[in-house]
Amino acid sequence: MDFSYEQRIRRELGHTVIAGVDEVGRGPLAGPVTAAAFVFLEEVPLGDLKGIKDSKLLSAAKREKFFSYFTEWKAQGLVDFATASIFPKTIDRKDIQEATVLAMRRAVGKLAAPPQYAVVDHIAWREPILPLSYETLAKADRDIISVAAASIVGKVKRDRTMVRYHAQYPQYGFARHMGYGTLAHYDALAKHGPSPIHRRSFRLA
Repeated sequence: MDFSYEQRIRRELGHTVIAGVDEVGRGPLAGPVTAAAFVFLEEVPLGDLKGIKDSKLLSAAKREKFFSYFTEWKAQGLVDFATASIFPKTIDRKDIQEATVLAMRRAVGKLAAPPQYAVVDHIAWREPILPLSYETLAKADRDIISVAAASIVGKVKRDRTMVRYHAQYPQYGFARHMGYGTLAHYDALAKHGPSPIHRRSFRLA
């Protein structure tokens, strides 16, 4: 994976600040849906990004390694990233797709370097997702480096949130499954009932 997509957008459309946008946590039974927006303000050495890919295809240790690089580069002004989370009460009041789009808009809006263009990992939505020029691409987190970086940032941030929830509600095992519908999670729900962070609009049994 390299900067070929971003280079093409700069060359063909003249945009210099290009954000990759992705979400984490649409499927779980508990916890927030988290979106991340990521901008490479400079093309950092690709050697430091060797092995970068969609966060779901990386180990937790690899995600943390990349996240530490991103944090250092952000302090140096080489990249910018931001996240936003929408929590279960809002997910239940709206729906998971609308909550995801809201998280994406908020994450992009929090960037210190406002993007001129964005590429969004595909989400089916009937209205404009962002208030700027963008495109949605299937599997963008596997093909486009800024979207892969966004997926890693979002996953690390959401996982840390779920680990904190585990300390509050250890009976559900959130630190192991991060709120996804594993057999152990369903067993815990059957035994304890839903917690305050479960999504009541999802099938919990």
